[in-house]
Amino acid sequence: MAKIEIKNVNKDYENNDGTILHAVKNATLTVNDGEVVVIIGPSGSGKSTLLRTVNALEKAQSGSILIDGVDIMDPKTDIRKIREEVGMVFQSFNLFPHLTVLENIILAPMKVKKMSKKEAEALGMKLLKRVGLEEKAKQKPGQLSGGQQQRVAIARALAMQPKAMLFDEPTSALDPEMIKEVLDVMMELAKDGMTMLLVTHEMGFAKAAANKIVFMSDGEIIETGTPDEMFNNPKTQRTKDFLDHIL
Repeated sequence: MAKIEIKNVNKDYENNDGTILHAVKNATLTVNDGEVVVIIGPSGSGKSTLLRTVNALEKAQSGSILIDGVDIMDPKTDIRKIREEVGMVFQSFNLFPHLTVLENIILAPMKVKKMSKKEAEALGMKLLKRVGLEEKAKQKPGQLSGGQQQRVAIARALAMQPKAMLFDEPTSALDPEMIKEVLDVMMELAKDGMTMLLVTHEMGFAKAAANKIVFMSDGEIIETGTPDEMFNNPKTQRTKDFLDHIL
């Protein structure tokens, strides 16, 4: 069964002058279990908005979004439960500056999943090892580089043991030399079979890790295909123009 099913989703905003911005128009997309799906497109094309509807950080006006068959747009659905199962990593790291790295990671498993401190710390150290930062456990976020903070943010999301992960341009706030260390962690997650839906400008990662690439423009999904199809033989002129501009 598909992990994430987005069907005919629409998201509008009202501008200050009363006009309506159609941020996402009739978007339909399936992310199967274990798939890595990358959304690309120009700025303002609705990529991040669509991603954020998947865990209801943005509320879509119409359509349906199913996660393991549960429609998150159904008023009866417990969104908090869905968010426990779908991890999210943002552009900014959003770590608590007054807590250590390990404390940042174990907070949610202890509060939300009622995990014991001992169990949470064991999981936290295992995840820090996974992202290559076990020696930073007792440091505060302010003592880390941007790339290290983002790797901690990934470990924190993984601590909830999610079924799927959403990434919203996770490297866009990083200096170029720090991007690779974050992408390497994401590549390992992809190899381990984590279901992932992400927005990124990193085309090298998209080519290497994605099962499917989605091109969005002006709120619409214009084209979907494998990396080979999208990069070597795009079907639409809009996709071709975009890729010609950035590659």
